Amino acid sequence: MQQITTIVGTQWGDEGKGKITDYLARNFDYVVRFHGGNNAGHTVVANGQTYKLHLLPSGVLSPGTVSVIGNGVVIDPKVLLGEISEFKKTNSVPYLKISERAHVIMPYHLPMDGGLGSGQGQLAAGSTGRGIAPVYADKAYRHGIRIGDLIDPELFKEKLEKSYTFNTQILNKIYRLPFDRTIEDIYQEYLQYGRELVPFIADTELELYQAYAMGKSILFEGAQGMSLDPDHGMYPHGTSSNNVAGYAEVGSGVGLNCKSQIIGIMKAYVSRVGQSPFITKLNDANADYIREKGMEYGTTTGRARRIGWLDLVQVRQAVRTSGLSEIAMTKLDVLGGLKELKICMGYEIDGQITAEMPASLSKIRRAKPVYQTMLGWEDTSATTYETLPSNMRQYIEFVEKKINCRISFISLGPERERTIIR
Repeated sequence: MQQITTIVGTQWGDEGKGKITDYLARNFDYVVRFHGGNNAGHTVVANGQTYKLHLLPSGVLSPGTVSVIGNGVVIDPKVLLGEISEFKKTNSVPYLKISERAHVIMPYHLPMDGGLGSGQGQLAAGSTGRGIAPVYADKAYRHGIRIGDLIDPELFKEKLEKSYTFNTQILNKIYRLPFDRTIEDIYQEYLQYGRELVPFIADTELELYQAYAMGKSILFEGAQGMSLDPDHGMYPHGTSSNNVAGYAEVGSGVGLNCKSQIIGIMKAYVSRVGQSPFITKLNDANADYIREKGMEYGTTTGRARRIGWLDLVQVRQAVRTSGLSEIAMTKLDVLGGLKELKICMGYEIDGQITAEMPASLSKIRRAKPVYQTMLGWEDTSATTYETLPSNMRQYIEFVEKKINCRISFISLGPERERTIIR
């Protein structure tokens, strides 16, 4: 492993980033979440126990590794404190540091999220309703509230008055939604959150800079996936923070500008929670089989995920925009038992075939998948690449060739030990 490694999703999220982060974290001094909020969820199985993490980095399960929530993350302090409390039931206090620059999700952001979604119709993203878009909007409007503000009572009150007035005016007058909480009520509640989070709040940007200068190793943990990126993904059917690997610098404050290892996590098929065109979507028994075997239900929402065949147009874009050095392919075990598999090689749009992702939403809506058919395999208990079923190896090597990026990690189940390194 190199001193700097970044893990990002290559699809719609839910690719298995939590498992790969946990698997690698033991070899790193720091694990850093650099974007998103509790709209993301990482499921990690370690020591026979399943952990569902939303804000805590997956590195918390590795003793001695410092877990960092970077400035690019948006934090619901109530959710974070609940997650810390739940974690402490079976573990010690997490070795956690929170950037004082990370923005805070406030109570009025949640109904604002609902108002935004209801007004967008077919252009809606299918939000989790966690207040993510409104808090990132407040950040851009420059009246956002940051974690460090919660431990500065006078500054917090000054900022809260501006943010509260702005958001409640929109809620009441634009969306006609009620909001009956007072400024004083919110002020007191969030001051208490600040008091509880004080032990974890730090200048993480400075600490990471100093750690890097001392030769410490840093693993950046991405949330969600490439196709949800607001600049490079299927806009507007995405999220509100950038998911490409380059955002690790913005969301952590570490100016890397150095050679780093960037691992893209790619599921052996595709799943999607939320609204958007889904070009390889399945509506048959194969979808039901994959959904149930792969437990494809949202970690955050519990919603059943839509299922589709692997889409290489999507992955090629992720390889290019994040500068991926290698791929970890997950959930190959879920496809075991299917006699035939399909891989989307390109899109047919108005009689023309393209191998790259169109920026035009109208073109994406008209796109039809162009498939390559592959033979399936049975379930396997293999522990080395050479002993994998030959059809599985052909599947891996075919994909690797078509995306021009080496597949170095093979995941055959949620457990750490069900990982093969080529």
